[in-house]
Amino acid sequence: MSLYIHVPFCSKKCHYCHFYVIPQNSSHHDLYFHSLKLEWERIEERLNGHKISSIYFGGGTPSLLPLNQLEQILSWCKASTAWPEKTFEITLEANPEDLTKEKLEAYQNLGINRLSMGVQCLDDALLETLGRQHDSKKAIDAVYLAREEGFENISIDLMYDLPGQSLQSWKHSIDQACLLPIKHLSLYNLTIEPHTAFYKKRVELQAKRPSDQDSLQMLEYAVEKLGEAELHRYEISAFAREGYISQHNSGYWTGRPFLGLGPSAFSYWEKKRYRNVAKLHAYARHLENEESPIDFSEELEEEASLRELLAIHLRLLEGVDLPAFEKRWGNLPLTIKQDIERLLKEAYMKQSEEKLQLSEQGLLYYDHVASELI
Repeated sequence: MSLYIHVPFCSKKCHYCHFYVIPQNSSHHDLYFHSLKLEWERIEERLNGHKISSIYFGGGTPSLLPLNQLEQILSWCKASTAWPEKTFEITLEANPEDLTKEKLEAYQNLGINRLSMGVQCLDDALLETLGRQHDSKKAIDAVYLAREEGFENISIDLMYDLPGQSLQSWKHSIDQACLLPIKHLSLYNLTIEPHTAFYKKRVELQAKRPSDQDSLQMLEYAVEKLGEAELHRYEISAFAREGYISQHNSGYWTGRPFLGLGPSAFSYWEKKRYRNVAKLHAYARHLENEESPIDFSEELEEEASLRELLAIHLRLLEGVDLPAFEKRWGNLPLTIKQDIERLLKEAYMKQSEEKLQLSEQGLLYYDHVASELI
């Protein structure tokens, strides 16, 4: 199993961000930590005997969490789970502008061994458009600082399809990223979501975004150049050097159970998916009253669950070993097999012996494949 801890604090909300975040201040920190402890006490019995595969601090900006609170959260995890003897993946998301020599040293002493940095691009004008608080030099310097301080496993995020982004600008970001001492890179094309600053200006911004042809060229350039730099594509939006795929995210794609803590955190446990309320004070009030903080839950019917698990697993370029999949989750009904056959005929998928994979066309149109399966 895995653990996800949502840390909702940000010094500023980026214009494209649709996650639950709140301003950081001492009263918010104290209320959050007190409530998180109450939630931990509610769920810790479920963890007894379960082996931890990964822990992920996401947000928000987990690098804004006070070090003593981070240390205590990890001590709860260690006390309540079958803590592996060998090193396993503990990831902390961080913004480049938050990282210092002292913080990086402290993170390593706490056992955090993977940093995921929100770089987004290496074009200063576009960083300003996104509402980021770092420039390209700060991002590059932060990566090198983390490596100098002993972090071997560093991941960065990059975004394309941005308003005002040219193919030349994107190539520059990719070329620069290839030179960095990173082991993993996640690639996202911008989606303009409701409840964001970008959504209010979506018509104006949409007119400034790259054309579909340019967007495709951006993706193709990234895949080619990252591969040449030995950052190989192993999932639709993820690239890694050998031995450095994200253990935590791989759990999402293969159906590993995980528990999420904190306001707005999702969990997937015993085939049920649920989410905590996305408001700190409501989250705190429920827990103080010894009530569940969950405000959404669902358990899919067997066929719907199989369809979703198959579609998500197909995001991995290695594909799905169908006999192993059926052994773990159950036999695929005829209706699903018929949909697979149709997608194979339409060349969205390919099959080699018992392995099912997305084709090149399927990689470009994964949303269509997922909608046909689900």
